[in-house]
Amino acid sequence: MTPNKKKEGLARLFQIAGERKGLLILSGILSAISALCMLVPYWSIYEILNELLSKAGNLGSIDSDLLIYWGWIAFGGLIIGLILLYASLMASHVAAFRILYGLRVKLSEHIGKLSLGFLSDTSTGAIKKTIEQNIEKIESFIAHTIPDMVNVAVTVIFMFVIFFSLNGWLAAICLACIVLSIGLQYINFMGKTAKTFTANYFDTQERMSASAVQYVRGIPVVKIFGQSVKSFRQFHDEIQGYKKWALKVCDTYEPGMITFTVLLNSIVSLIIPVGLLLISNQPHNIALAAVWLFFIIMGPGVTSPVYKLMFLGGGTREIDEGVKRIDRILDEKPVPETTLPQTPQSYDIEFRDVSFSYESKEQVTRTEALRHISFKASQGEITALVGPSGSGKSTVASLIPRFWDVGEGGIYIGGVDVRNIKTEELMNLISFVFQDTFLFYDTLYENIAVGSPNATREQVEAATRAAQCHEFISNLPDGYDTRIGDKGVFLSGGEAQRICVARAILKNAPILVLDEATAFADPENEYKMQQALQHLIKNKTVIIIAHRLSSIVSAQQIVVLKEGSIAQIGTHQKLSSIPGVYRQMWEAYTDAFQWELKTEYKA
Repeated sequence: MTPNKKKEGLARLFQIAGERKGLLILSGILSAISALCMLVPYWSIYEILNELLSKAGNLGSIDSDLLIYWGWIAFGGLIIGLILLYASLMASHVAAFRILYGLRVKLSEHIGKLSLGFLSDTSTGAIKKTIEQNIEKIESFIAHTIPDMVNVAVTVIFMFVIFFSLNGWLAAICLACIVLSIGLQYINFMGKTAKTFTANYFDTQERMSASAVQYVRGIPVVKIFGQSVKSFRQFHDEIQGYKKWALKVCDTYEPGMITFTVLLNSIVSLIIPVGLLLISNQPHNIALAAVWLFFIIMGPGVTSPVYKLMFLGGGTREIDEGVKRIDRILDEKPVPETTLPQTPQSYDIEFRDVSFSYESKEQVTRTEALRHISFKASQGEITALVGPSGSGKSTVASLIPRFWDVGEGGIYIGGVDVRNIKTEELMNLISFVFQDTFLFYDTLYENIAVGSPNATREQVEAATRAAQCHEFISNLPDGYDTRIGDKGVFLSGGEAQRICVARAILKNAPILVLDEATAFADPENEYKMQQALQHLIKNKTVIIIAHRLSSIVSAQQIVVLKEGSIAQIGTHQKLSSIPGVYRQMWEAYTDAFQWELKTEYKA
């Protein structure tokens, strides 16, 4: 059976909008009735003109009550139309905001289930733009475009019903101008060139957004060297690329827009000579004269909804491209879940002949990171991962919680393959302190309690005392309720890292992965943190990624990695006494303490 083809374009937009079908149907009905009510004033004008022209020879016989009657009808139609339009937009906006909320939650949850490989291939700026701007543009389509499309369609259809009921020739002139204008608009905004332009528009915006994020993060470096935005070549090039693209689009669309505007505004220019020709054949036909005047007044009125269609066309093309990018993320397959989940009874971690490569779909590259890794980290012991930069230490640690899945071999916790453990349960088993600390834009209390939302304040404070950060938190303006970034409150690298350690201590998971948790601590606090960690790691499986070798001399097992393979395994005493990678690293580490910076001054 052939799978259903995924909807695209307007069909896909309406599919998304259909999640709140009831509200949108209500909005469409109200918008249609509103359009009919808004046409009442135009018909009232025709009736007034007809009365004035038919009694032009004897003004005293004009029925003033009739004129006042149609004036009130026009006013009533306008007021009712505006009220119904407001109600229509309220219904569509409620639907839009509910759909947007659902989309953002769905997208965020889906991204959380993807492997880190997806985030490696996709820039933060592009994801941010998709979640914020692209979804926000869907709000415009649902809240405004759908009711506007109904309003425009009903307005145009009923105006032409009125036009053709009055005079076929004059109506045909108006219709020809409208059809040609809409056709031109469709070619401009929905054709192949428009699709290419819109895709380029989103590409350039995503590249600019990604470069802007990098530029902001690199501002300290830019400022310290006295440079400007032009010195940040990538960001500058992206801005210039966007500028060239925008100018090219303007130049391409300019002739079509001029033709569209001239054609649409030429309705009256065509109605006048055709009307004069018709009246010349029937000079005493007052009714025809009234119809002709009505067309002169109302002909340009039909252009207003067509102008709306112009903006709807351009906006819909842009929204459609945004939806494609949202679907592109939703189409990414999450880390597969097992159908028969198992629960480990112990927390030993074992790597069995594990090989792994980083793959980039975008660049179509494959980089081998690990080759045939086998070792066992026992519960209640510390296993340290050491090796030169790029040897694969962080990769080994990241494979345990399935940030990626192994290419070959398997990783086992208590004899159970991590791929056979439910993701939620696996996350509960592991506390991970990353090398690059990350704090949410929230209070320090919430940053620490994020992994244990049911923890009491006493438990949070106990964790911060163990991580040696209670004192500096207490000295902040609002203590634990201080929000990072507010009132100029920022943490040093060491302080931020201790907050992350407190987060892991509070979670109290049976497996603890530390990526040099004491890297930013001063000597005094490093000793205190090590004492806290010694208490924390009791009966836990601990894996430490070590850069400062002095911190792992007491580890029960040291796994030495080099170029993605295991070079040595043993204790510090054993590995430092035999030739090999570890002894070279240890000697380089101890020699570094004897290094000093000297200057020579010559008078």
